Amino acid sequence: MSSYDFMEHPAKKGFLTRLLIACCGGPFLDGYVMSIIGVALVGVSAELETSAVEMGLIGAASLVGIFIGSAIFGFLTDRYGREKMYAVDLLVLVVACAMSVFVTEAWQLVALRFLIGVAIGADYPIATSLLTEFTPSKKRGFMVGASAVAWSAGAVAAYMMGALVVGISGDNGQWRLLLGSTAVLGVIVILLRRGIPESPRWLARNGRVADAERVAKDIYGVDVSLAEADQSNEVGEPAKIDLKPLFRGQYLRRLIMCSVLYIAVVTPLYGLVTFLPALLEGFHIDGGGVSGMWVETVILAITVAGSLVAMSKVDSWGRRPLAVVPLLLMAVPLLGLWLWTESPIWFVLIAFCSYNFFSGGPSILVWIYPNELFPTQYRASAVGIGTAASRFGAATGTYLMPISLETFGAGTTMLFGAILTLVAFVVVYIMAPETRGRSLEQTGAIKVVSRP
Repeated sequence: MSSYDFMEHPAKKGFLTRLLIACCGGPFLDGYVMSIIGVALVGVSAELETSAVEMGLIGAASLVGIFIGSAIFGFLTDRYGREKMYAVDLLVLVVACAMSVFVTEAWQLVALRFLIGVAIGADYPIATSLLTEFTPSKKRGFMVGASAVAWSAGAVAAYMMGALVVGISGDNGQWRLLLGSTAVLGVIVILLRRGIPESPRWLARNGRVADAERVAKDIYGVDVSLAEADQSNEVGEPAKIDLKPLFRGQYLRRLIMCSVLYIAVVTPLYGLVTFLPALLEGFHIDGGGVSGMWVETVILAITVAGSLVAMSKVDSWGRRPLAVVPLLLMAVPLLGLWLWTESPIWFVLIAFCSYNFFSGGPSILVWIYPNELFPTQYRASAVGIGTAASRFGAATGTYLMPISLETFGAGTTMLFGAILTLVAFVVVYIMAPETRGRSLEQTGAIKVVSRP
């Protein structure tokens, strides 16, 4: 039996709900922050007279920041703990978001979006690792998947806010208000996270056995002995983190699979939420007005619907089916938009809505898979590395999207997205294991059954 079997039983009343809300607050804020720039860019471009290159830099800067933040802070989270990093990263995000209100030149916004990205990148491995390590196996897919739903919900909220502000003001000139609203949300999330304890798994793994047993008593109401949880560490001495095993053998294979899946999901998604108005205009739909913003809101809301469906089925259907099949289906509408560039509005809208709905399964699995497939000492580091790889691809795609739209047009841009999605389909089909119903100690072990 595992030393952590007590975590498969009910926690004290309300704890898992509170933990879920606190952990999902970060992804919700991240989705809002990353999407609100897409709404604000119409006003930013008009007032600051930005070029296509500057627009690409503004859109990509936060993704470069996520690349750096997730890679660095994933390791630091494994080294120094989830709890310590839990609020600091969001404090940096709030300050940078507040400063965005006062920018006067494009380069200033690029710099702040980069800093915001670093903070967001830090939060991904912190929040998802903590949530994963507290959640019982039978609920883990649902609860960790909720983080992806929260991200999509944040994106929808950003476009709703944009539609309301533009509708009330009558133009896109209130972009500073839109960017500043992220700071208010950030403060709320920081307050929600107060009092969440450190993961018993991390505490025991780092020699703090007494602290881990105290958390077990406080949260689960049980007296347990975790002295044998990790015999390689003495009490009070943190474990040394050697990342070399992540880059060889089975762990490298898993890291490649998770990274490719992540890249294929977020590269089109970030391009979509950042430049959706411009993309719709490429298909002759006004994306900058109030009606266009409500259309964009509906398109992004479909992502939430798809994620909710996937979240409700991931613990019964398993991980592999919700990764492999949707990836293939996601490529179909993108290919349709490439083949029928001059398609009517109804076809364009159905295509975007279909893509976003089918992306629900892979979208929740980019959070679930890396947290399940690596042991406690590497979990946050693996999440950070996978996130960093995905944001490198997303940053490149987001930077190139306005240039691609201007040079090749909307149809060919969709073809690039379809090719990326099909590559991911092949990689995931070959490499993705099934982890449904297994404990973290089982899924993080070297041998996991590849196919059900």
